[in-house]
Amino acid sequence: MDLDEVEFYPLNKHTAPEEISRYAEILFSGKDMGIISEAGCPAIADPGAEIVALAQSRGCKVVPLVGPSSILLSLMASGFNGQSFAFLGYLPIEKDKRAKMLKRMQSRIFEESQSQIFIETPYRNNALLSEIVSVCRKDLKLCVAANITLANEYIRTKTLAEWKKSLPDLNKQACIFLLYK
Repeated sequence: MDLDEVEFYPLNKHTAPEEISRYAEILFSGKDMGIISEAGCPAIADPGAEIVALAQSRGCKVVPLVGPSSILLSLMASGFNGQSFAFLGYLPIEKDKRAKMLKRMQSRIFEESQSQIFIETPYRNNALLSEIVSVCRKDLKLCVAANITLANEYIRTKTLAEWKKSLPDLNKQACIFLLYK
């Protein structure tokens, strides 16, 4: 396949539903279609699920291809439980709701021995990190995985007490956060 002949269309949280339907019509016309992600895995905390759902509803063949997923790579590098984990996507933006969610995750860690994995918009990473350190038990471990597979990759696991001593600047970096005991 000649990449110069490939057509690319944007698909993000701002893509209007009618655009997604138009993209799906290309697929329904018999052409092959692919979904790629710039930092993750298509349809997993990333746009794409709507087109996949449309394809599935019309009986189209959907073939997931393996590639690096920052979510799984961060879990692999964290030292946390990979047998039982929950990916929670984005936490609530409202501070009180987010604090409740962090407390709920903390309970699941101890009750179910389950790793908790979540993400944040890059410009809110520092605020989230500060909130985790202030809301959760200090003996919990937090893994921060930033810029996975890039030259400036950063993956560190420490207790919240250790993180509190020196918080990294995560502003505008693609991060995955993992909590465990």
